[in-house]
Amino acid sequence: MAIKLGENSYGKSRVRLLRVVRQNGRHDIKELTLAIRFEGDFEAAHVRGDNSKILPTDTMKNTVYALARQYPVEAVEEFCLHLVEHFLTYNPQVFLVDVEASENLWGRITHGGKPHPSAFMRSGEKRTARVTGTREGNTIHGGIDGLVVLKTTKSAFEGFLRDPYTTLKEDRNRILSTVIRAQWRYEGNEIEFSPVWHAARQTILDTFAEHDSHSLQHTLYAMGEAVLQSMDNIREIHLSLPNKHFNLVDLSPFGMDNPAEVFVATDEPHGLIEATLRKE
Repeated sequence: MAIKLGENSYGKSRVRLLRVVRQNGRHDIKELTLAIRFEGDFEAAHVRGDNSKILPTDTMKNTVYALARQYPVEAVEEFCLHLVEHFLTYNPQVFLVDVEASENLWGRITHGGKPHPSAFMRSGEKRTARVTGTREGNTIHGGIDGLVVLKTTKSAFEGFLRDPYTTLKEDRNRILSTVIRAQWRYEGNEIEFSPVWHAARQTILDTFAEHDSHSLQHTLYAMGEAVLQSMDNIREIHLSLPNKHFNLVDLSPFGMDNPAEVFVATDEPHGLIEATLRKE
């Protein structure tokens, strides 16, 4: 019986990087976590134990640090492009390079009413990027992860399907909360990644805040639609939204009413809504 090697890849994950840019009187920082993956001609390594076409994953890690010294890390998408270009240039046995990056977002600590020049605090939100490159071209994604949002009005959930096990009550004015994870695909050659990223993020937040939501699906579509309609450099967007529930507490056993003021947070289980929107 003949055995044939199928799809295969290898790479380095969880490469951690802190880049400090030191200027007179001011420091700037970028903290990234990267994953690098190669697809290519690696059959000999699998079948015969011949490693002559295997670039060590330790070298991938070292390359991240070396290129971080050579290039600015202002836009994470640009840094991923530098990595893809480097690996494709020096590794003819590699057909495809995939680089994913997640950036922890740091802000400045306020000191004396002013942003401190060299002391920082971190939010839970992350900026993400993914670049997949071959010798024919690159596919570039940007995104957001861990952006927690909540609103206390303009959210309802009514008219849903019921079966014998449905106990959920309809709600015309519920709390809507989620943790936004979005990834969009750029198109075009001359893209200013950071301005586009900030504009897409703000569009998502503005839409969430003002949308008259009939469900989390309804709001997801509105956010994605707004990004695609307002951003010429974004071709498609994928959104993943867990429904973070806040349930009204029954205070009647204590002789009290509760006019939608006291809630309890429930983390698990939660709904998960996902969809991809794209321009035709």
